[in-house]
Amino acid sequence: MAGHIHDLSPFRHSHAFADASVRRREQALTWVTAITLAAMAVELAVGWWSGSLALLADGWHMGTHALALGGAVLAYRLSARAAGRAGYAFGGWKIEVLTAYSSGLLLLGAAFWIGADALATLRQPRPIAYHEAIAVAVFGLLVNAGCAWLLSRGSQGERGHRHDHGHARHHHHDHNFSAAYIHVLADAFTSVLAIAALAGGLWFGWSWLDPAVALLGAVVIGQWSLGVLRNSAKALVDATADPAISQRIRDLVEADGDAKVADLHVWQVGATAWSAAISVVADRPLPAADYRARLAAIEPLRHVTVEVHACTGASRG
Repeated sequence: MAGHIHDLSPFRHSHAFADASVRRREQALTWVTAITLAAMAVELAVGWWSGSLALLADGWHMGTHALALGGAVLAYRLSARAAGRAGYAFGGWKIEVLTAYSSGLLLLGAAFWIGADALATLRQPRPIAYHEAIAVAVFGLLVNAGCAWLLSRGSQGERGHRHDHGHARHHHHDHNFSAAYIHVLADAFTSVLAIAALAGGLWFGWSWLDPAVALLGAVVIGQWSLGVLRNSAKALVDATADPAISQRIRDLVEADGDAKVADLHVWQVGATAWSAAISVVADRPLPAADYRARLAAIEPLRHVTVEVHACTGASRG
C-alpha cells in the first residue's frame, strides 16, 4: 500500500511577526539618518572653528546617534530577511533588539565622553566664538525637532490601538525604534543645553556655563541610555512577559471549570507579537486545537503550542 502523505499546512505557523506599520517606521528612520548625518557635519565643523565644547559635544553625539539610527534601519532589513529562514526559530525580531542594546551602549559611551571633556574644560577653559556657535546650535535643534516629527509620523499607525486585555500597545514595544527615538530626544536635549550655555556665556560672561551644562547633559543622557539598555536586555533574555496576557490565557483555558494550566511560558517575538507554550491538565481533556481556539481572542498571541494531559488523580467509575 502506498504511504500516506500528510497535509501539514493547517498545523504550520508563520514566523513573520512584524506589525503592519514596521515599514513606515523604517522609512522614517532612513530619512532621519540622512538628515542627521548632514547636520552632524555642519555642527562639528563650526564647533571646532568656534571652540564651543557644548557644540562639539552636540555634534559628536549627533554622529553617534546617526550611527545608531543607521543601524536601526539595517536591523529592520536584516530582521525581515531572517523571518523567512528556518535557522531563526522565531523570526529576526531579536536582531532589532540587539541593535537597540548596541545603540544604548553607544549612547552611554557618548555620555562618558561628554562628561570627561566637560570636566577637563572646567579645569582649563577654552575661548568660544559665541555668535557663530549659537547659530549652529539653533540649527541643530531645528534638525532634531524635524527628526522627532518624522519619527512621530512613522509611529502613528500604532498609537491608540488597543487589544482585548485592556492595555495599549504603543511603539515602546519596538525596542529598535524606541532606542532610535531616545537618541533623537537626547540630541534635542543637548542642543537646548548648548544654546542655554552659549547664551549665558555671551550675555553674562559665564564661560564656565558651557562645560557645566555639557556635564549636566552627560548625566541625563547616561540615565536615558541605561533605560534603553535595561529594556532591550530584558527582551534579549526573554524577560518581558506581559502579566495581562498570561492571566488572560489562564482565564480562557480554565473557563470550562475542568482544565487547569499546569505550565505556562509567554515571551515576546515581535514589537506587538507574543508566543506561548502551554501545558494543560484536565479530567476530561479536549483536543489541543480546542484549547488553542479559545485563545484566538488574544490578538497579540501569534504562536501557540499546547500540550494536553489527563489528570492522573481523576476519579474512575
